[in-house]
Amino acid sequence: MPALGLGTWKSAPGEVGPAVREAVRLGYRHFDCAAIYGNEAEVGAALAASIAAGEVQRADLWITSKLWNDCHREAAVVPALQRTLADLRLEYLDLYLVHWPVAQREGIPMPSGADDFVSLEELPLAETWRGMEAAHGAGLCRHIGVSNFSSTKLATLAAGAHIAPELNQVELHPFLQQDALLSWCREHGVAVTAYSPLGSPDRSASLKAHDEPELLGDPRVGAIAARVGATPAQVLLAWALARGTAVIPKSVDPGRLAQNLAAAELVLGAQDLRELQSLELARRYVTGAFWTVEGGPYTLANLWDE
Repeated sequence: MPALGLGTWKSAPGEVGPAVREAVRLGYRHFDCAAIYGNEAEVGAALAASIAAGEVQRADLWITSKLWNDCHREAAVVPALQRTLADLRLEYLDLYLVHWPVAQREGIPMPSGADDFVSLEELPLAETWRGMEAAHGAGLCRHIGVSNFSSTKLATLAAGAHIAPELNQVELHPFLQQDALLSWCREHGVAVTAYSPLGSPDRSASLKAHDEPELLGDPRVGAIAARVGATPAQVLLAWALARGTAVIPKSVDPGRLAQNLAAAELVLGAQDLRELQSLELARRYVTGAFWTVEGGPYTLANLWDE
């Protein structure tokens, strides 16, 4: 898997397709998608056009997508993946992830109340994982993993699995370094992809706190960027790569796409890394609070096991 990829969360209709085409031309080969993003058909059309134009071959691409929460029953996993493959115009995915350790009733993509959720006691993650293993066995995806999982959930899932989760995609940046989780994943051979590596400043206002710190605008990140002759975004991406994680910044701007890709060539010094390490705030930008409703089965404590 190429370590630096293009994220497609929040990429709007009419913008994500041209961004994917430009990313391919620039040299991106790793694209991170999800059914819930609502843009896989446009991503698929762009990838198909790039392949048809001879700009890239399918074998050179790494395409990740994710199973949404309302398809967690074992029998629902393969059909969900088949819909994603149809939208992306692909015969297989390189990586398929369980998007959240949260289950919803089938046909309810976004819950409006407690009755739209299904507890993990009623629908265990082990059942969902059996569906993921079936998708892998059918050749629909070459690797399977999870997203937003704690080490506790990973260990429980792996203990009963025929195929252990191969990757965990989680929020990671200097304000949320998750050293213990990263260490556990390294020890157990689970690769890690960092999402929201720039602090997700463009997410919707409903997901933001009024007093949240701004990662990209942090003067300490800016000072390092000035010192190494890079942008703050490049510093944050280089930090993620230096930790041995993959990283998937999102952009639809051609200039920023090029800048982000160039971060793979930036080498931070020991002092730079120490200064970035000192920024830890245990601050989640994607808190998961949208899964915690009155009377529902999910709380922040049992979501993150913290």
